Amino acid sequence: MGPVSRPSGGRPARGARRPAVASGAAVALSLTALSLALSTAPATALAGAQRPSAVTPPAAMSTVGGAALGRPGTQVDLGGGAPVLPKDLSARSWIVADAESGDVLAAHNAHWRLPPASTLKMLFADTVLPRFPRTEQHKVVASDLAGMGEGSSLVGIKENETYSVHDLWLGVFLRSGNDAVHVLSAMNRGVGQTVKDMQAHAEELQALDTHVVTPDGYDEPGQVSSAYDLTLFARSGLQKKDFREYCSTVRTNFPGETTVKKGRKSRGSFEIQNTDRLLSGDYDITPYRGIAGVKNGNTTNAGATYTGVAERDGRVLLVTVMNPEKKEHNEVYREAARLLDWGFAASGKAKPVGELVAPGSAHPGSGPGAKPSAAGADKGSAARSTAPASSGVGVALGITAGVLALLAAGVFLVNRRWPLPDLVRRRSRP
Repeated sequence: MGPVSRPSGGRPARGARRPAVASGAAVALSLTALSLALSTAPATALAGAQRPSAVTPPAAMSTVGGAALGRPGTQVDLGGGAPVLPKDLSARSWIVADAESGDVLAAHNAHWRLPPASTLKMLFADTVLPRFPRTEQHKVVASDLAGMGEGSSLVGIKENETYSVHDLWLGVFLRSGNDAVHVLSAMNRGVGQTVKDMQAHAEELQALDTHVVTPDGYDEPGQVSSAYDLTLFARSGLQKKDFREYCSTVRTNFPGETTVKKGRKSRGSFEIQNTDRLLSGDYDITPYRGIAGVKNGNTTNAGATYTGVAERDGRVLLVTVMNPEKKEHNEVYREAARLLDWGFAASGKAKPVGELVAPGSAHPGSGPGAKPSAAGADKGSAARSTAPASSGVGVALGITAGVLALLAAGVFLVNRRWPLPDLVRRRSRP
């Protein structure tokens, strides 16, 4: 069958009545013009302005990755023998893509600019992680922890204590610790510089729906991303060995406070567990078979957001789900799991409706600078060292040979596999 575009339809804001249909050609044209202006404006134009709290996507959105991805509603081309999409998907935006080929198997409002919550930490990690070796130590000062939003998620970092970079990244990924993000940002010449670096990296990845205001994803006016962009961030980050380790770790010990007893100093630790429920499970949900990360989030404006990667039968899929309307416990994970199930069943049957684009510098003569640099998939994961890995799930075993790579010629290969954590796929519920 041919491509199907299902209109999104208006969803009333929670606690509000469904708005009446506007009448009059002038009103319709004005609304269309407004939607087009918002959807086509560069990300930098959103700075300092709160996004409208509309519950319907713009009539036209970005077409990065293909024209179909710029249309509102569900985009899918089932082809012969492909299963129908899951019913009762309530997310405002979602996408299912083949992580290796870059094919987008299906999408719903893929380029709708929405608040990202802590899924934006994937961009933070992909930007900052290569800059510090995992063994580097940092003593936290008061200014490192300044400026965090009220009610921020925290891993429990304390002033005047010393942490390794390895510890800090585990705090970012497992507990979504905004305190860990701010300490790493301070090491990276401050929050302001980190935001600039993240924005530049987003543009290099061709994630043009994204406007960064905070490095941790905390709600701020003008901070937006999209299901499409978040999927690009995950795909780029997963090329880095350390990123794969951190995002797939289920639990580990985190350094506590130093205490003094009888003149002797000692420092204990406490266990932290990943808040990604497809990875760690919960009382009402089991770990998803084949899951290997990546990042979840939840804020007042964003609702629940989630990007995950999973492998099954030699295929690696990425899924992003943003703001399910249904507010049942763990709903974002349930919808992500149903989409992954569909994606694995539809792989090789559903025809792609778009693609995940390569970074700008992957094309000769494009992107910042005149020459794209040669790089292995793990270049700049200065995080790599001979230090032992986290005490969480092991990640040394790979499921395939080879990794995604940036070649000297600047060609971004999207049909190579990276090693996903084998033990994550095989482990049973804890």
